[in-house]
Amino acid sequence: MNSENQASEHAKTVSGTAAGPKTGPMTGANSPNARLLRLATYAAVAVAGTLIVAKLGAWFMTDSVAILSSLMDSVLDVGASLVNMYAVAHALTPADREHRFGHGKAEALAGLAQTAFISGSALFLVAEAVQRLIEPRAIARDDIGIAVMVLSLVLTIALVLFQRHVVRKTKSIAIAADSVHYRGDIVANIGVIIALIMAGRFGWIYADAIIALIVAGYILFGAWGIIRSALDQLMDRELPDDQRQQIRQIAMAHDSVENVHDMRTRSSGIQSFIQLHMELDGALTLLQSHEIADQVEAAIQAAFPDAEVIIHQDPAGLEEWHPDLQ
Repeated sequence: MNSENQASEHAKTVSGTAAGPKTGPMTGANSPNARLLRLATYAAVAVAGTLIVAKLGAWFMTDSVAILSSLMDSVLDVGASLVNMYAVAHALTPADREHRFGHGKAEALAGLAQTAFISGSALFLVAEAVQRLIEPRAIARDDIGIAVMVLSLVLTIALVLFQRHVVRKTKSIAIAADSVHYRGDIVANIGVIIALIMAGRFGWIYADAIIALIVAGYILFGAWGIIRSALDQLMDRELPDDQRQQIRQIAMAHDSVENVHDMRTRSSGIQSFIQLHMELDGALTLLQSHEIADQVEAAIQAAFPDAEVIIHQDPAGLEEWHPDLQ
């Protein structure tokens, strides 16, 4: 087979580094990770909607500010989860002519929007709790309130465990942000149960407001962590150092690669972008260099399956200025 035919066959079987990201039934909007993300958003909205109905009834019966705080948190959770559901669906939209790097940053924007919901609920809790400290009230029908909060606790724990699984598989900031709400709800639910027991059974009416203040502080702490993660994506922060080192080691493991420089990485939603310059023997043909780059690209994508990898081949020893970004 002559070199022209060999190149033609190679082009049919291997996706070149200049051709862009690979697509197929297991990538992008059709990938298992994408389906997990959608399922996580649906589950969050369903759980939050169920808890709103249950907590609303419990609040009317008990007049507990702790239950009211948990109810308001669930109302905001529904709003945030609906925003999240839209943002995840948009982030999974394939790249188009106007957005060639995809729509993944919609997740980070949703994370920031959710922190507004989270912070608003926390400040509302503070106001209500302070008011109840000034004018304490007895708790009525605490047994019903406890039963509802136990139900809320069970459903929320199940949701958080599922969300943790999704975040571990997808590294989604939007789902991580949503999970902050519900982890806060777990703490809140436990706190409300304790408050109802202490106020209803032992007559310590200040427990209701004190627990609400503690929950508010926990919610604000979680919101700060989400803000940092979202800003990292929006500002194109590099991948963690251990991952960058792993990428370099994978590239250098190929026998023909003499050095790697000018590596740049970032993440956008569940997708990562990896770019690097790879130094090869200058005597290699263009086709040989291309094949080596494809092999390195495949190795990197095996370790980072949701990444788009772009590799530039340089002749080793060529004096060329690059910014010191290592």
